[in-house]
Amino acid sequence: MEIGKYIDHTNLKMDATSKDIAKLCREAIEYGFETVCVNPCYVTLAKDMLKDTNIGVCTVVGFPLGATTPKVKSFEAIEACDNGADEIDMVINIGALKDKDYDFIKKEIEEVRDSIDGKVLKVIIETSLLEDDEIIKMTEICNETFVNFIKTNTGFGSRGVSLHDIELINKHKDELLEIKASAGITTFKQMDELIKAGATRIGTSHSVDIVTHMKEENK
Repeated sequence: MEIGKYIDHTNLKMDATSKDIAKLCREAIEYGFETVCVNPCYVTLAKDMLKDTNIGVCTVVGFPLGATTPKVKSFEAIEACDNGADEIDMVINIGALKDKDYDFIKKEIEEVRDSIDGKVLKVIIETSLLEDDEIIKMTEICNETFVNFIKTNTGFGSRGVSLHDIELINKHKDELLEIKASAGITTFKQMDELIKAGATRIGTSHSVDIVTHMKEENK
């Protein structure tokens, strides 16, 4: 397994500094991670540091609450892409999902999708707040809106991703939709289980520890 290609090396902390993001980028280069995932204010910095590599820059929209309006999310996404983002992770309006306002959810996803000129779009559904039927419904909506990924969690919820989340999504997604498992992933064993269950991307801030421990175990 080329483990680095599964990983979005992440720092979305409120107090992350430019030095922290520079370190994140250096680690991504050293370990061959797929992307770095940073807050929007650091997209330009990350893009500049990674300009001579194949490592992508991922950022977040409507993060972490998902409660801004579709137009605001779309504006955030456009500005992020203008600044060099390759991938956008947007948080849905979870209250609208709880209200069963599925048309609203579809429209906000489509508005962001259509604004980013074919860049990768991941839809964060925050499974820590959802019942199984809501996870299934969001998987169906992601199928219908032709996004690239459904992403499980923000890392700001009451828990991280569970194996059950991935198994449930994998059972109901179509062949095109991919799964990003995120939040609370700290070990290679956990990551391996999530990938075997259907995840094709892993969002974690413990990337270096995971890769280092995997290499030590395989010696």
